[in-house]
Amino acid sequence: MKHIVLIGMMGSGKTAVGGLLARALGRELADTDALIEAREGRAVAGIFAAEGEGYFRAAELALCRELSAREGLVIACGGGLPLTEGCMDALSPAAVFWLDRDPGETYDTLDTASRPLAQRGRADFLALYARRAPVYRRWADHVISNAPSAESAARAILTILQREEAPL
Repeated sequence: MKHIVLIGMMGSGKTAVGGLLARALGRELADTDALIEAREGRAVAGIFAAEGEGYFRAAELALCRELSAREGLVIACGGGLPLTEGCMDALSPAAVFWLDRDPGETYDTLDTASRPLAQRGRADFLALYARRAPVYRRWADHVISNAPSAESAARAILTILQREEAPL
């Protein structure tokens, strides 16, 4: 059974949508940031501050390799995970959905306190989105654009999964 993988910028709703999908499909949700935080015993911001981004990205890659041994998860990826070489390959085969939310709106509604890569302001956040969007596009099988709520994004994904009628 293939994984369902959610990618996109921080604040795009991956965790909320992932939870709804997991419940609807009777699957387990694997939120990569939450799993790493649990293992490390500290928040992502603390990991970045103490160890740096490279350490965090290595932890993401190790986690993706572990998750690859399992089947049928709903995986809510950290925003930078698709940029780390090997992470997305490790999660294959998967149905990958990019939750593409307007980056300005995302930043304006985001609690940036716990987001280390959102600390440098709105303009930097928009530039980060511009750098990441081509990578998200590359990996995405489907794009869910500007869904008004987590529920509507989850419904759109479920519709696509039903339409494809492929064994997941």
